[in-house]
Amino acid sequence: MYREWAPAPEMAGRVACLWTQETTSAGTQPVVPDGCVDLIWGPEGPHVAGPDTGPMPVLMSPGDRYTGIRFRPGRVGEIFGVPVDALRDLRVPLAELGVLTELTDEALLEASAVRSDRTEATRQAPAVTPELIAGTMQRALAVRLRATPEPDPAAPVIAAALRAGRSVGEVAWDLGFGERQLHRRSLRSFGYGPKVLQRVVRFQRALRLARLGVAPAEVAVASGYADQAHLANEVRRLAGMPLSKLVGRS
Repeated sequence: MYREWAPAPEMAGRVACLWTQETTSAGTQPVVPDGCVDLIWGPEGPHVAGPDTGPMPVLMSPGDRYTGIRFRPGRVGEIFGVPVDALRDLRVPLAELGVLTELTDEALLEASAVRSDRTEATRQAPAVTPELIAGTMQRALAVRLRATPEPDPAAPVIAAALRAGRSVGEVAWDLGFGERQLHRRSLRSFGYGPKVLQRVVRFQRALRLARLGVAPAEVAVASGYADQAHLANEVRRLAGMPLSKLVGRS
C-alpha cells in the first residue's frame, strides 16, 4: 500500500511530498526515472535515492516498509553534501554521506522495527508509525536546508519548459544561456544534462496520460514523441518494460 501527503509549508518549495509504502507480498517493484531525488528510510535504514536514468527494480519482502521525502526536480541542491550528479543511478546509505547523522541513531533504528532481532522490551514498546519517522526525517532535513545554499533558481524554469515541449536549443535561447551553460546548470541541478531531463519529463507525461486511459497513439502525440514506435522504444529504455505492463503495475 502506497500513500503520500504534503510536506510542511516551509519546505513546500523544495519538497514535493512525503510518502510511505508497505508491502504485503514478495515481489519486485519497478522504480522508473521521474527527475526526483528521495531521502528514504527502508529496511536497511536511511539512504538517498539519486536521480535515475533507467529502471531501478527493488526486491521487496512481505512487511517491508519504506518512508520517504521526495524533492522536487532540480530542488535538492547539495543538501546531501555532494553534487547531485554524484548520486545519479545510485542508492547511497546516509551514513556514507556524513550528513543528517541523527537519522542513523541506533535507538530510532530499533524503535522503528526495521530489524528482525528486536528485544522483548522493544516489541512491547509503542509502534513507531510512518508519520513519526517521516516527521523525524523532515525536522532533521529542515535544519539542513537552512544551512545549505539555495539551488539554482533557473532549475524549475528549465524543467517546466522541457515539460511543455520546448527543445533544448529553445530553452537555452529563452533563458539567454549557451547550450554548454544550460548543460552545466542542468547537470548541477538534476544530476544529468537537459537532453536526458527532456526524455524523463516526456516519459513521465506519457505515463500520466496512459494511466488516465488515453490510447497509446494519442499518448505519443500528446507527449511529443515522433510516433507510437518512438514512445514504445523510449518506455522500454527508461522503464525496462512495455507501457501497458508498467501501467498495469501502477
